[in-house]
Amino acid sequence: MARIIEPYTAVALQTTLLNVRKREDVKKNLRNITDAIDGIHYLRADTPVRLLNLAEGAIQTFVDTQMRHMAGYDMKRAMSELGFDTTVPGPETEVLAEKARKYNMYIVGQLRAVEPEIDDRYYFNIGFIIDPKGEVILKYHKVQTFVMEPSVTPIDLYDKLVALKGNTLDTFFPVADTDIGKIGIMICNDIHYPEVARGLAMNGAEIICCCGDVINHMSRDWTPTILRARAVDNNAYVIFTNSGSWYLTPESTDPAEVHGGQSMIIDYTGNIMSRFPGQGTGYAISVIDVEALRWWRENVFTGSWIKDLRTEIYKLIYEKPIFSKNRYAQRIPNDEERKATLRENVKLMVERGIYTRSFYSTNKNVK
Repeated sequence: MARIIEPYTAVALQTTLLNVRKREDVKKNLRNITDAIDGIHYLRADTPVRLLNLAEGAIQTFVDTQMRHMAGYDMKRAMSELGFDTTVPGPETEVLAEKARKYNMYIVGQLRAVEPEIDDRYYFNIGFIIDPKGEVILKYHKVQTFVMEPSVTPIDLYDKLVALKGNTLDTFFPVADTDIGKIGIMICNDIHYPEVARGLAMNGAEIICCCGDVINHMSRDWTPTILRARAVDNNAYVIFTNSGSWYLTPESTDPAEVHGGQSMIIDYTGNIMSRFPGQGTGYAISVIDVEALRWWRENVFTGSWIKDLRTEIYKLIYEKPIFSKNRYAQRIPNDEERKATLRENVKLMVERGIYTRSFYSTNKNVK
């Protein structure tokens, strides 16, 4: 007889980001997180808290990108001075593992960290899941990085990654099959590309934990709109935890609101079940009913979508690559080189007839 997953509480834990200027500073953010985890005891009154999702940057902040522009930090300096040469599992995940064991829950988080078995010159943006035994049971490597983000992605080191792990959905869109459901991860910019969520769903994901976004997306209301679409497109719960306020410098007395807060939990029909209205430290909480989701997928004809996919037709869309693989395998480019790559991609799409040049563009440049 198949096991029944009883309803449980999920928490999107949004935390204020404390300033980081050296690797020891990440401990301040870890203490902030663990204190907040201890503080959710009153949320356990009705159903047990079995799943907790943290934001991108909750531990390390976004200091690598910040310091590239303030002080000219490169990737090597970020690794050596800011602690971005950590690993998963590693010292940061062990702090969270203690709480996972204590409270019998899964913790989803994010770190920029190296993968020595792939290439120790670079760091990835890694999402991870820690189980109630304190073990890291899943690692996801962010696919769609922001143009100014220095971390590498799977496509940048595609051949190395495939040689090590294989060319499968588990390599690029891993999903953990747990006793509270099948869980996948998206990180920040990933949410703006429907293929990432669909890749997770096609690999079985029932709960998609999303980590972070930025204020220019949130202020336009893009983020809630897109997250609801990802939930209903794939009939999956979406647990979105945004980064809280950020003390940008050691001298800051007031944090900056650069992310937009509004962490939320969305059900498999696209309804927002819970939203934290603030931008500092706080919680969005909701009951997750995986058995109801499974019933919906099995029985609803209009509103359960993946079963209808005409995959033989859709695969033609991606027959020709746009952002080609292994482009950054030899070295990580600077911001201007990354922007040049994207301009090349725009020109490519114009040449293929996908884009049409605007009145504002010249014959020499697409800006």
